[in-house]
Amino acid sequence: MKEYFDRLTVELMNKNKNLTEDQARTWIELLWEDFETTYAKAGRTYRGPNVTERIVKQWIDQYGSRLHEFTATNPKYSHLIKRTEH
Repeated sequence: MKEYFDRLTVELMNKNKNLTEDQARTWIELLWEDFETTYAKAGRTYRGPNVTERIVKQWIDQYGSRLHEFTATNPKYSHLIKRTEH
């Protein structure tokens, strides 16, 4: 998993210069977990990390440049992102 997270973290940091490496890594872990959890709750069969990576890449392309804005308005995630600033 480390290789996937490392690749995606770099990709997100290239897309959003407002995020530190720790913040980008936290976002990747949150997005990854969110997709896999939602997929499982929907009763879907697990299709492997390559599928999850593809989806997270799509989210980075669509929303990556604005993720730092989302943190400020959503307390559910803001404490997770802010803890990585220390």
